[in-house]
This record gives sequence, C-alpha cells and structure tokens, in this order.
Amino acid sequence: MYRVFFYALVGTIFVISKCCDATMESNNTAPVLFIFGDSTADVGTNSFLPKTKIIANVPFNGIDFPNSRATGRFSNGFNSADFLAKLMGHKRSPQPYLFLLKAGLRKKMFRGVNFASGGAGLLDVTGKDLKIVPMSKQVKQFKTVLSNLMVVKGRHEAKKIIRKSVFAISVGSNDIFGYFKNQSTVDPTVFIESLMVAYQCHIESLYHLGARKFGIIGIPPIGCCPSQRIHNTTGGCFEIENTFARAFHSSLDALLNKLSCELKGMKYSHGNSYEMTMNVINHAQQFSEYFAILMVFILIFVKVV
Repeated sequence: MYRVFFYALVGTIFVISKCCDATMESNNTAPVLFIFGDSTADVGTNSFLPKTKIIANVPFNGIDFPNSRATGRFSNGFNSADFLAKLMGHKRSPQPYLFLLKAGLRKKMFRGVNFASGGAGLLDVTGKDLKIVPMSKQVKQFKTVLSNLMVVKGRHEAKKIIRKSVFAISVGSNDIFGYFKNQSTVDPTVFIESLMVAYQCHIESLYHLGARKFGIIGIPPIGCCPSQRIHNTTGGCFEIENTFARAFHSSLDALLNKLSCELKGMKYSHGNSYEMTMNVINHAQQFSEYFAILMVFILIFVKVV
C-alpha cells in the first residue's frame, strides 16, 4: 500500500508539472522543486535533529537504496520525493534543508530543497513532543531560502524562479493519528475543519511568498496501516480513521477549488490516494505493479486552473 501511495504522489506532481510548466517543455530543464510534509517525503531532515525521537538512518531502512545504506528516508529505498523528482528530470529528491544549511551549500538550495520532516503535521501540536519540524516551520525555512535567493539573484529574478517552481505537499495523516492517540473529544467535523484552516494558512503563506504551482496529495486509507489494524479485533482496517481520511479529502478538495478562485494564478493538482489505494486493497488480484501505475493517471483527480 505504501508503494501505491508513492505512485499516487508521483503521478500527481508529474501531471501538474506537464500541464503547468511551459518553461520545462521549452528549454528541457528540470523545474525547481520544493517539498514539504511528513515521513512520506522526508529524505533525511530528521537525521539533523539531535533531540527528535523519530529517525530513519538506521537499518533496515535503505536496504534497497544504492549501496544498501540508510539515508534518513522512512523507506527501504527511494521514497515519494525521489520518484517525483526523477520524473521531473532530477537524479533524486533535493537535499534536506538542514543538510544544505549545515554543509554551507546555500546556493544549492536554489535548485530545490526538501523540508519534509517525519512526524510532522498540519498543526503545530502534532509531533511537538517528538521534536520534529512542523509545517509552519518548514514554510519559514522556505522563506529563508527565498531571502537568500533574492540577495544572490535579485528580487525580480528570484520571484520569476519561484513562480515557475513546483511546490509538493504531502501531509495530514499524523494529525489524524494524533487525534485518536490522544483520544480527543473534539467533534470530528470541527477537527477536520481545523486542519483545513491550517492547510489554507500554509498554502496562502507559500502563495504570498511567490508560489503558484502546487502538487497536493490527499490522505490514503490510514486505518488500513498495520499499526492501526491492531485497534480492530478482526484484524481488518480501523474504519473510523478511514472515515476521517475520506472527510479530509473531500474538505481539502473544496478548499483547493476555493483557493484557486481566490488566489490569482494558483494552479494545483490534487491526488485522491484514498480511492486508488482502496481499489488496490479490495481488488489486489487484479493489480500488477504496472497496472497500479496506470491507475494513478486514471483515478487521480486533477484540476488545473
């Protein structure tokens, strides 16, 4: 299921990059890519957080990565950020912001940066005790990159680069996990709305910093993750979490449509990873790996304004 989720993200961003980036087609150069989110896109951020409890630079993570080494990815090999970067013409995902900062490679940030942090959520409270980088701080880190870009390239050129860049976001599952872990008594509708308020804030912040092209991936059926199935005595999916995931997708779909009407020049692609993944789970015998890739392009709901 995790691999299918990766394909959903890859397909989503691939479509938006082809539909929206005329510059990429005209000069055959890979677009600058900025990645935000959680462990589905983290390529090593948490390895540079000495106080975090969530790390992946240990075996057997990376067992299928070149040279079979753990790289800080929460994966056996390449993850979603790497796959989408490859489809856009990059060798793999841009390096983590904290790595580039520590290595003094600030100019390399202008070709793309990965800000994603395992355990992060839309809300600052999500993962707070884990000492990770929440979405709000990821956006602030991007603002620092933009400031440096303006100093080097000039304000006009920097804005031009950012306007043509692709902003990929994969986040939200950890907020719902936290809701159930903490046995929250907040009304589900109110909770989902609070996530949408936070999502809107992050998108608008990036927009006002110059972002125009967004690749958004929704939440898959997180109740079917092995760690959540244990809450179901039958061993099946934890359906209440899947209900939240569906509500999240519907609300996010409405929010993105609304924002695209309000924010001039905003273009987005929204991937319905829930529907696609459930099709694979419910009809596994019908899906080979190649057919699963094809389904990405059939089932992902793409709206480019």
